[in-house]
Amino acid sequence: MKQKLSPFERRRRRTRSQISRKAGGRPRLSVHRSNQHIYAQVIDDAAGRTLAAASSVEKDFAGRTGATIDAASEVGRRLAERARAAGVTAVVFDRGGFLFHGRVKALAEAARAGGLEF
Repeated sequence: MKQKLSPFERRRRRTRSQISRKAGGRPRLSVHRSNQHIYAQVIDDAAGRTLAAASSVEKDFAGRTGATIDAASEVGRRLAERARAAGVTAVVFDRGGFLFHGRVKALAEAARAGGLEF
C-alpha cells in the first residue's frame, strides 16, 4: 500500500532531484534545521563522503542555542572556512525541504560571505 508523502518530504525529494541534475560534479552543501540546532555539511556525492561540516552542537557553542539567526550565520561562516581549507570553493546548495528564509537563508548568506560560491 502506498503512503502519501508529507509536504516536507515532497519538497526534499524535488529539491534533491533538481540538485543531482544540475550539480555538474560540484559538492553539495546540505542543511538540516531542528527546533534547537542547525547542521550543515559539504558532501561529495560521487565519493560518498563528507568534506566539511559545522553545527550549533559543537563544544564552543556551549551555552548558546542554535535556534537563532546569529547561530546559523556563525555555522555558515565556520562551514565556509572549513570547506575552503578542504579545497572546496564551489558548491550546490541543498536546502533539504526547508524553505529558504530565516535560519537557512542566514546560513547560506554567511557561507557566501565566507567564500563559497553557489
